[in-house]
Amino acid sequence: MRLAVFQTLFQHEFRRDEEPLKILEEILDDSYDEKAREDAIRYVQNIFRNIDTIDSIISQSLENWTLDRLSAVDRNILRLGTYELIFEDDVPIEVTLDETIEIAKRYGTEKSGKFVNGVLDRIAKKHAPKEKFNI
Repeated sequence: MRLAVFQTLFQHEFRRDEEPLKILEEILDDSYDEKAREDAIRYVQNIFRNIDTIDSIISQSLENWTLDRLSAVDRNILRLGTYELIFEDDVPIEVTLDETIEIAKRYGTEKSGKFVNGVLDRIAKKHAPKEKFNI
C-alpha cells in the first residue's frame, strides 16, 4: 500500500494537472485487497489535504537542503513518511521508518536510505504524537 501511495505522489509531480486519486487508481491492481485500497485512498487524500503542513515540517527538518532541491524520489518518500508519522495514529514509528527506508533503498540513490532515515528520525522526535512512542 505504501508503495502505491509513493508511486502516486511521484507520478503527480510529473502529471500535476491530473487528480491524484486517478493516478492511484492506475497503480492499484488486483494484488491490492480492499483494505489496502481503502488505506491507499485515505493516505493520498490526506497527504494532499495536508501537503503544506507536511512540506513545512520536512523543510524545517532538512539540514543544508531545501525541499525543492531534493530528488523527486526522496521528496515524496519523505512526504509519505511524514504523513504517516504525524497523522496515522496506529502505525508505530519504527514501522514507518523501516518501510520508508526500504522504499528509499529500492527507488532512490545509494544514499537515500540513510538520508530518509535521518530526516524522518528528526521529524518523529520533534513532531510525532507522544502516544506513538508507546505503540
